[in-house]
Formats: sequence, C-alpha cells, structure tokens
Amino acid sequence: MGLNRRQLLQSGLGVGAVLFVAACSKDTESAGPARRGGTLRVGALGTAARSERDPHANLSNDSDFLITSLVYDALTVPGGDPNVAPRLASRWEPDAERRRWTFTLADGATFHDGTPVTSDDVVWSLRRLRTVGGASKMPVAVEDITADGPNRVVLAVPQPNTQLPLLVRLMTFTVKKDTTDFTKAVGTGPFRLESYQGGNARLVRNEHWHGPAPLLDAVEVTMFESVTALGNAALGGQIDLASNVGAIAGRTAEGRGDLRVVRRGNDTMLGVAMRAADGPFADARVREAVRLGVDRKALVNQVHSGYGTVANDILGTADPQYDTSIAQRTRDVDRAKTLLREANFDTGRSYPLVTKAEAPGEVESAKVIAGQLADIGVRLDVVTQESNAFYDQTWLKAPLYTVSWGTNDSVLFYADKLMAGASNRNETAFKDAAFDAATAKALAAQSDADYTQACREVQRIQHDRGGYLVWGMADGIDIASTRVHDLPTLGGFARVQLERAWLAE
Repeated sequence: MGLNRRQLLQSGLGVGAVLFVAACSKDTESAGPARRGGTLRVGALGTAARSERDPHANLSNDSDFLITSLVYDALTVPGGDPNVAPRLASRWEPDAERRRWTFTLADGATFHDGTPVTSDDVVWSLRRLRTVGGASKMPVAVEDITADGPNRVVLAVPQPNTQLPLLVRLMTFTVKKDTTDFTKAVGTGPFRLESYQGGNARLVRNEHWHGPAPLLDAVEVTMFESVTALGNAALGGQIDLASNVGAIAGRTAEGRGDLRVVRRGNDTMLGVAMRAADGPFADARVREAVRLGVDRKALVNQVHSGYGTVANDILGTADPQYDTSIAQRTRDVDRAKTLLREANFDTGRSYPLVTKAEAPGEVESAKVIAGQLADIGVRLDVVTQESNAFYDQTWLKAPLYTVSWGTNDSVLFYADKLMAGASNRNETAFKDAAFDAATAKALAAQSDADYTQACREVQRIQHDRGGYLVWGMADGIDIASTRVHDLPTLGGFARVQLERAWLAE
C-alpha cells in the first residue's frame, strides 16, 4: 500500500482506509460492483474434542480461530506491504528507543452490546492473554501493559523492538474487562455471534463495527474433522467456501465451472531443522551439503502437488524486506559430496530424520528428502512420531527433524524467535554472534536504511550457515463457489479475514 517502514512505525492511516484499500481487487472489478446481503457458508477444520470458546486460550481448531477472529478484534492484523494493518488499534507510535509503544484505539469502537471500548478493557484483555497464553501470544509482561488515558494503551519491552506491532497481530483479542463467561462472545468485531452448537456457529453482521460495514448478512461456520470431508462438502455444494483445504482438493476442483481455487502464496513452510551446536550436522559444510543435495522443484511438485514455490533456506519469504538478490540455491550433487568429504562426514551409517503428521505433506516431504539425499551419500531413516511425543522427545533436541511454520511474512520475527542465541525456541541450536548482532541492530534500527541493511545481513548469514533447510513454500488453498468474491489472498492466518467478502447473485 505504499507505506515505508517509517510510516508504519508511526501509522496514522485509519483502520477503515486500510481495510478499504486492502479490499479492492481485480476480483471485484471482474465481478461488477460489490453486493450487500446473503449468507456465506464456510467450512473449516476442527474436532469437537478441541473446541474452545475462550479467545485467549489455545485455539487449535481452524473453525474456532475463524469464529473468534470475526467476533473479536485484535490490535493489528496481517497486511501486504507493510505486513501489519490496523484493526482495533487505528495507529501506533514508538518512543525514540523503540522500547515503549503507544497504541491508539479506533474511533467509535464498541462492544456488541453497545458499550464503548476503553483502554481499561484492552489492558485487562492483554494482561489476561499474557497470563493464559504466555509470551508466545503476548510478548509484553503483565506489569508493562498499561493505559494512557481512555483510548491509548502502552506496551513496554526491556530491549528495543521494531516488530511489536507485528507481534500483537491476530491473538490480541479484546473482551470486556472482568469477563469470565465467553459463551455469549461479546466482542468488538465485524460479526456478532447469533448461535453456537458443537463447534458450528452462525454469525450476523455487526452494523456498528468501527471499520467499513461488512457486506454479508451472515457467516455460517461448519466444522469438519478431516480435509477429505471438507473438500467433499465444497465439491458437493454444501458450503460456499472450504478454508485451507489443501492441494489435493484444489486439484480436484480445478476445471469446475462452479468453483474456483484461491491460492494464497507463502502460506506454510515445510522444512528441516539441522542441529548446529553439536552432533553430525554441527559442521556448516555438512548443512550446506544437505541443502545442495535436495531437488527443490521436485519437492514442491511431489509434496505440494505444484501448489507452491521453491525457497532459498530463509524464513520469512513474504516479508517486504525479503532479499531476492541472494542467489537461489539449486541442487549440486557433486559439490555436496565434496563438502561431506571435507567435513569427514560419516556416510557409512544412517541417521534418523524425525517427522510428524502435523502439516499437510510433512511426512511425505521427509520421505522424498531421504530419497534425494541418498544420492549424495547421506542415508536417512524416516521416523514418524505422534505430535505429543515429537514435542516431548525431539523438538529442540534431535539432530535432524522436520518443522512447519505459517504466516511467513517477517524475516526478523523468525530470526528473533527461532535463531537468536538466547531464544528458548531455537530449533537448530544455532549460536552465531554476528547473527545475533545483526538481529539486535534490526530491532533497534533508527532509520529505514539501517533496518534494511541489518535485515539483509540476517538473511545472508541464515542462507550461508544457518541450521534450516527451507526448500519450498506451500500455497494456502481455499475452494470457493464462483459466487464468492474478495476472499483473502495473503498467506497464513490472514485467511480468516472474511469481513470484506461478498456474494454475487
């Protein structure tokens, strides 16, 4: 949308303007003027046993997260360029050191019962989110979340952080102060809860939303326990939209005159974490050999059915700061073998590659990678674990295992959370003083030029000697009736932003 980083840091663009600009698309132009009315029938994945009504709890069902995101407002939401857009917060600005951020609430924001939203409501909600969800959902300590007047909230962090508006996206749902019963779901979002039963919900338009009024009369969310059932419901016309249904269903829907496939690029990363601190992959030459040993295009075609793009061993592929000048790494079997010999890598034994059936195609990717790396003399035994066992026994500990991440639109987010030496989620046990210094410099940057330079250094180090094999990015796949227009096109959890969708006659 043409905002540079300085404008983002001190965003004065109103939430309504941002959402209106984001809604304008070729889809609207080709379909004619947007139409008001109708009920959008949406299918999303979930299981009844994991249903959750508390917006600050772990929303592991896609269906619950979709409902929550339409009923409640977060402070900020995903955007394109910049990758953070206003929602309940209409603007934000940091102090000179980027340690104290002030968020101003949107004018006219009210709860569904008509009461105005105040800074006390937001402070209470964010403190509760930190208590219930921990630092991964709310990166600011409870005592550092304070009110500054009736419509301003201050978030303070101990170290400079340019990414705080991004870190409060999506999860920072605001509820009324002192709420303990969430069955009525009194939020501030574009839709109100009319009914909820067994994970299924009917939402109706909030005529008094502070953003542009939604065009749909209602959204009906139906929970499906499998991708197959979800895809079949879309193919059979039982729903208008199958959210995040995957590549197999997408292939089936292609060519149908009554359906279209929505591809959201840079949606999910499936990759491999190689432990850099010790063990068989500690030598940077071995990690480079592994990265040179894979055929990325073949992986995208086989694992993602072609619904994706090759990647270059850097997390954050949709970041406006993503450095496309770094040469794309391609397969080089001879060079990989040479590096293994130089590193004295033991090709006479086999190594476990641990995976889990969590993200679509994850287990399949491990098997394909094992087959490809056999060509360079690296023998891998694919071991599939249940998710609970994987996170108890393998994650953060094993020499080699698969990983998956969504919403890949921030290089610095992943650098700080997954690769910095002090991170408690350092999946590759990567300890690199130059990398940490570049990450800190980017977080504290005072100018666009300093920020860009530091981000590029972060990416160069990750590409050259980091612990990840990032071979490709999967597209997010939605199947929609041709009547449905202006669906989200951004990757990751931006798929839940349905407030601008509309139905043609």
